[in-house]
Amino acid sequence: MEVKKVALITGGSRGIGFGIAKALAKEGYNLAINGVRDEAGCAEALNELRELGAEVLYCQGSIASAADRETIIEKAYSGFGNINILVNNAGIAPRERLDILETTAANYEEVMRTNLEGPFFLTQAIAKKMAHTKQNNHAFEASIVFVTSISATVASINRGEYCISKAGLAMTNLLFAVRLAEFNIPVYEVRPGIISTDMTSKVQEKYDNLFQSGIALQPRWGTPDDVGKAVASLTRGDFPYSTGQVIGVDGGMLIDRL
Repeated sequence: MEVKKVALITGGSRGIGFGIAKALAKEGYNLAINGVRDEAGCAEALNELRELGAEVLYCQGSIASAADRETIIEKAYSGFGNINILVNNAGIAPRERLDILETTAANYEEVMRTNLEGPFFLTQAIAKKMAHTKQNNHAFEASIVFVTSISATVASINRGEYCISKAGLAMTNLLFAVRLAEFNIPVYEVRPGIISTDMTSKVQEKYDNLFQSGIALQPRWGTPDDVGKAVASLTRGDFPYSTGQVIGVDGGMLIDRL
């Protein structure tokens, strides 16, 4: 009997992360789902993933916490034995949207710990395990995906912390692509545009108007499923010679036009 591959998805119980989880469940992966809510609060989402055929393990914890990162990793590896795919998806917006001339150190530090420091050190720990496994078993398949944002390059002065964190995560993708190349472990960045989630629901009217005025070539909101399909394609191995590359999921929003 073939052993199913395992994906660990941070922030995988809702929003973009849940879209990714559904896509990977349909690809035949078992899933270690990380989130900060207690398991009861995620029960509906976890059961939906199980109905798609995945064995699902919930790994509660905040990736901003070093202790929680250890707990998440321990539970995932204890439950499944190995991790083939790491999807760094969890992220937060600033608690307050403040102009960069007014924002606070507390705002900045909270966003950075979750959006940049957490994924960096989670990836460091899991990449070491992946590399070790790969050295002992060349048939072992592994890859890493960073979910960033168009905010990695598009400046929003009322949430500068978020933009800086995503720009840093884009460089993190490149760093790990370089470092893990010797182990044949590809690393990718998926860069979503305006996606319909809890985070963007607070500014729905603003973006509805922007879509009507032509902000994107494809005049609609992106969906978590759009992002999930991109991640599934990468983890399936459809881009075997493209480590370190950025896959935009933004409806053509960032194409320069005259």
